[in-house]
Amino acid sequence: MAQLIDELRKLPGVGTKTAQRYAFHILRSANADADALAQAIRALKQALRLCSVCNNITDLDPCHFCTSETRNARELCVVEEPTNIAAIEKTQSYNGVYHVLHGTLSPVNGIGPEQLRLNNLWPRLNEVDEVILATSPTVEGEATARYLADELHKLHPALHVSRIATGVPAGSDIEYVDEVTMTRALENRRTVS
Repeated sequence: MAQLIDELRKLPGVGTKTAQRYAFHILRSANADADALAQAIRALKQALRLCSVCNNITDLDPCHFCTSETRNARELCVVEEPTNIAAIEKTQSYNGVYHVLHGTLSPVNGIGPEQLRLNNLWPRLNEVDEVILATSPTVEGEATARYLADELHKLHPALHVSRIATGVPAGSDIEYVDEVTMTRALENRRTVS
């Protein structure tokens, strides 16, 4: 039981108490349910891989984003994690292709450019008109965006490099917005026509 709890605690957002609840639930479940869970995990690990073009998680290589004839292959959005793609796709306002870094620069944690999945990004730059840097507005995300912007301008000076805007979320009350968010909102303001 302790081993199962330890393994469950490795899942993101799962602490000791939640891991214990999951472990006891699995223990109380029918053997068929526990076997089905184990089989689903094994099947997932065997069937999924990283796309050789964009590093997204996929069952086909290259993934459906990279092979789609309806997507704009001249527009490339760089994200931190595969889960970020789902957030962007939900908006239905982006129709380009992606590149997944699988992390951000974090010298404190020993993560430099060598640990990010950049090797297959550089060759793609000859085929794009714009690179959109869609990293999170955290210290690490901003550092990663700055590093990438510098490298992209060095490698392809004419390439259009943009950064997603940050600021006050839609539907929120300005009274409760923190200083950093308000500063970014003011810096990223746009003209109203």
